[in-house]
Amino acid sequence: MSMHTQALEGGFTNPVLGAQATFRALMDAMARPGTIHSTGGDAAPPHSLGAAQGAIALTLADHDTPVWLSPQLANPATRGWIGFHTGAEAVASPAHARFAFLAAGEPIPDFLGFDAGSQDYPDRSATLVIELPALSGGPQLLATGPGIKISTQIALQGLPGDFLHRWRVNRGFFPRGIDLIFTAGSDLMALPRSTDLQSSGG
Repeated sequence: MSMHTQALEGGFTNPVLGAQATFRALMDAMARPGTIHSTGGDAAPPHSLGAAQGAIALTLADHDTPVWLSPQLANPATRGWIGFHTGAEAVASPAHARFAFLAAGEPIPDFLGFDAGSQDYPDRSATLVIELPALSGGPQLLATGPGIKISTQIALQGLPGDFLHRWRVNRGFFPRGIDLIFTAGSDLMALPRSTDLQSSGG
């Protein structure tokens, strides 16, 4: 299959219904941090990009939302697929991206390298969409904050050892700061900047 053919194929069979289903899953995930949701769509992006990542790109990215692709994703097939289906420009610097997509197993860059928004427009910050090996079965963290009744346990696999420190620094910028969407295959979990995380030991 040629690079050109790969770029043309793999979008939602029904773009409206596919985007609506993914958007609902994203809104539910953001409203209830730490819960796992399925995109339920039929997006088939290039193999370097996860199914949920592809569905999120198709749903949220457009010509006004520059995207940054991690080194494993910054290949002609993925860049061409996102560009053709969304019109979004792939930028070289993470600081200029509204959405950033990271492949599974890649080092997660320092959050400070991404746009945290401004005091006047905190909603213009970057959202990172990070593929992980799994959204359960990893070290347990306790999540509290808006959308969480009391607390909830999350156990993501594949996070860096200093993730908790990085997240606390990010929360210190509130209402500025980045938001995270973790994906694994067709599943996703959101971690808005308003969510507080503690290790299971406190």
